[in-house]
Amino acid sequence: MTQTVLSVEGLGKCYIAYPSIWHRFAEWFGLRVRHRQEYWAVRDVSFSLEAGEALAIIGQNGAGKSTLLKLITGTVRPTTGTIHIAGRISAMLELGLGFNPEFTGRQNVYLAGGLMGFSVRELDELMPAIEEFAELGDFFDQPLRVYSSGMQARLAFSLATCVRPEVLIVDEVLSVGDAAFQRKCFRRIENFLAEGTTLLFVSHDIEMVKRLCQQAMFIKNGSVAAYGLAAQVCNEYEKYLFGGTTAKASTGLNRPILDHSLLSNCEMSYGTGAAVIEKIWLSDQEGNMVNVIPACAGFYVNYLVKFNSDVNNPVFATMIKTREGVEVYGTDTKCLEYENTGSFSSGEAKIVSFRLANNLAPGIYYLNCGVRDDNGEKPVFIHRRVDALIFRVSKSPGTTVGAGLAELNAGFSISDV
Repeated sequence: MTQTVLSVEGLGKCYIAYPSIWHRFAEWFGLRVRHRQEYWAVRDVSFSLEAGEALAIIGQNGAGKSTLLKLITGTVRPTTGTIHIAGRISAMLELGLGFNPEFTGRQNVYLAGGLMGFSVRELDELMPAIEEFAELGDFFDQPLRVYSSGMQARLAFSLATCVRPEVLIVDEVLSVGDAAFQRKCFRRIENFLAEGTTLLFVSHDIEMVKRLCQQAMFIKNGSVAAYGLAAQVCNEYEKYLFGGTTAKASTGLNRPILDHSLLSNCEMSYGTGAAVIEKIWLSDQEGNMVNVIPACAGFYVNYLVKFNSDVNNPVFATMIKTREGVEVYGTDTKCLEYENTGSFSSGEAKIVSFRLANNLAPGIYYLNCGVRDDNGEKPVFIHRRVDALIFRVSKSPGTTVGAGLAELNAGFSISDV
């Protein structure tokens, strides 16, 4: 017999704005206040989860996702509704929540661990495992104020999952960690799910939602807009997010679209300054600007180059990488046997375009672009932008990828010996 671990019924949170502080005082004493404004951050949310189930909560920024999680964890009191949790709950809601920047990582484990209900003796026993999983080295005994956001995420996740909870809540904070640690965290989450932990997972990564969660809830303006199987709810969310377009590209696949939530926060650039890549964008075969591309639909990499000095025969380059940093494909005008790209004067601007076939598996990818001078003894980048743009390849009819990075359009046959 399965056990309901988490049950939420009619949950709502209303914030009230008063014309002045005196109006607030008046209502405390039972007087009627006019012109007050109500804002429902969450309204009439209900669901239940059994042991081992994973529910993704998706929606735009400001939709009410984080407020809903704070209500469930008890950090915010509900205005309406009830919450029932069977067992220990562990949550990663915000970086630094429960931490003191002046305390060391070790001291913060005792501080935040105590708030989670652990005794000092329990934390003493768990400390070696927490320290080992976080992989912070000497920084474990350094003040938190010298930590990067990724290091804080390591510490927070290691503490939150040092003991398998009955309910685990993860709200986007893993997105700041490095790729190797992210994979380590998701492996632990997968193991917890197999052992019966119930997961609430908030993410803008639709493909990760589909892989990790069986169910999903689409929150819009604080209310449930869709609830059900993860793949179906994600489709509803994308339909809402991108205007519900049903237009078809010339390939017969769903038309590529633009997702404004795919923004790179880790770009690095360098170069001599003789030219500057001012803008980078992708476009579909009809010239529409896109960053969500159906599998098997070709696309263009475009960038605007402005020359600050006279440059002769520069090499233009582009590269696609996974979020783990694995180089999937890189090319330049030399590889394409484009021997002479031309001579460019100071102040001149040009748009460079690479046409690419799309044999990428569904997932998230990063784009690099560069302008290089190969006329000297060794190649020198005039300007290079690394991880400047994020794009997503989405599943489409005919996609055969079960695992990996490439779509190889497999076929199958079986015959007698």
